[in-house]
Amino acid sequence: MNGAELCGAFYAEAVRPLLGDLRHSAGLLGSGSEVLGFDDQRSTDHHWGPRVMIFVDDADVGRAADIRDQLAAQLPKRFGPYSTHFTEPNLEDHGTQLLADTDGPVNHRVDILTVAAWSRIYLGFDATVAPTVTDWVATPSQLLAGVTSGPVYHDGLGELAPMQARLEWYPDDVWRYVLSAQWRRISQEDHFVGRTAEVGDDLGSRLLAGRLARDMIRLAFLIERRHAPYVKWLGSAFRQLALAADLGPALDDAVAASTFAEREAALARGYEVVMAATNALDLAPAPEPTVRPFFGRGFLVTMGERFADALHGSITDGDVLALPQHLGAVDQYVDSTDALSYPSVLRHIVR
Repeated sequence: MNGAELCGAFYAEAVRPLLGDLRHSAGLLGSGSEVLGFDDQRSTDHHWGPRVMIFVDDADVGRAADIRDQLAAQLPKRFGPYSTHFTEPNLEDHGTQLLADTDGPVNHRVDILTVAAWSRIYLGFDATVAPTVTDWVATPSQLLAGVTSGPVYHDGLGELAPMQARLEWYPDDVWRYVLSAQWRRISQEDHFVGRTAEVGDDLGSRLLAGRLARDMIRLAFLIERRHAPYVKWLGSAFRQLALAADLGPALDDAVAASTFAEREAALARGYEVVMAATNALDLAPAPEPTVRPFFGRGFLVTMGERFADALHGSITDGDVLALPQHLGAVDQYVDSTDALSYPSVLRHIVR
């Protein structure tokens, strides 16, 4: 079974019977390939195994240490073929924890905390209430995906399902804002693919094609109202989108092309797919969804600022209009794992 199924069974059969009448919710949210459903045999070599998150209300959070100790003493040492005992985090290896056998108490990975506290740690804000505009733009899509994609096994508190629904997608004007910023990114670089090829820099042209392919994939997630995951799973998750049927082959051809002519033709096909899909959202006046030459240079480009300006011009929310027009959400202008994984860093950058 995959990790989400394993953890669900572990909760139902091993953990829940030990919780008695404790009012709680349970799920698997946040980081981990199994949260997104992309774990495989390779994933089992670290951090992976029987685990679950137990959420309690404020009145019971003071019992968390006692509950952890009870579980350490009473949990079975194995669940199916897997140990329930994890090694201590290896601080010299990114805090890696491995499954291991034990003759003593189980060093389990059953986390116990409130929904509000967990969301403040993972997202940087209390997600039991409606996010502010700043909350939305300070939170990268990979963190939102970790909340909205994770399985919920029990919601006795009635907080997990509403939180996932609350974070499922941006308010419409924030959506317009991030779509506009993504089109701006594309429009700033699409003409460089031809310019680099023109001076004989084929490597530079191919690198730019790859960047633009990634930007179109990120745009496809925004169009389909899906939070894009961590880059390791970006391509896998993209293949699940409806747009992948038409956009995927164009991007495959663009990054595999050995000549500029093939590369430009493939990118142009991809551009027109996402142009038409953006217009179909009916969020703003619809520019003509066709590529065109870049001024007098002849390279086929999107002139994507047409879409960026139309989308931004349709925003009416004053808080959204007060944001810097072209930046977008934090992961549209920050590309560092050491930043994108830590909400406190992201909020400092946004401020």
